[in-house]
Amino acid sequence: MEPEANPPPQETPQATPDNAAQLKRVLEAVLLGAQQPLAVGELKKVFVEEISGDVLRVLLEELRAEWAQRPLELVQVASGWRFRTRAEFLPYIDRLNPEKPAKYSRAVLETLAIIAYRQPVTRGDIEEIRRVTVAAQVIRTLEERGWIDVVGHRDTPGRPALLATTRKFLDDLGLRSVSELPPLETINQTVDLVDAQ
Repeated sequence: MEPEANPPPQETPQATPDNAAQLKRVLEAVLLGAQQPLAVGELKKVFVEEISGDVLRVLLEELRAEWAQRPLELVQVASGWRFRTRAEFLPYIDRLNPEKPAKYSRAVLETLAIIAYRQPVTRGDIEEIRRVTVAAQVIRTLEERGWIDVVGHRDTPGRPALLATTRKFLDDLGLRSVSELPPLETINQTVDLVDAQ
């Protein structure tokens, strides 16, 4: 009996004009039904045949372009891809759900801004910048919201926790990375306008 010859390696299926439309329809359905943003790696699991990440990215960009004139938009955030309502339609949705967004104190927002722009930072760093003691409740509020987390400890006496923002923080702001945060000068102007009112 002769040994069985090794079968030739199978090529990774690529999107052809006939199946690209079907692949996009599947991506569209999965993303519309998802509760969270989905990374390309997660989206690859949807398909029985293996599809390269590059092909998925091209299909996602095509899908984004196809939705360009619709009330929903396909966006890429830190955790992956998701559909969201365009900003100009939010007032109409708010009429159905007149839920008030959470209000955060100035201390919470200042602390979050310091962590976002200076991360990783310790509680002591935040106190030095704000020139006031940071209440434990302020840090707890941001942790409970899922916007900050301990990412390590500084190698100094007491080994204080190093705080940084999370992917959820970026996702909630619709950003892919902290480099997309607006410049601090813009934030300062906004704060000055709010204070003036």
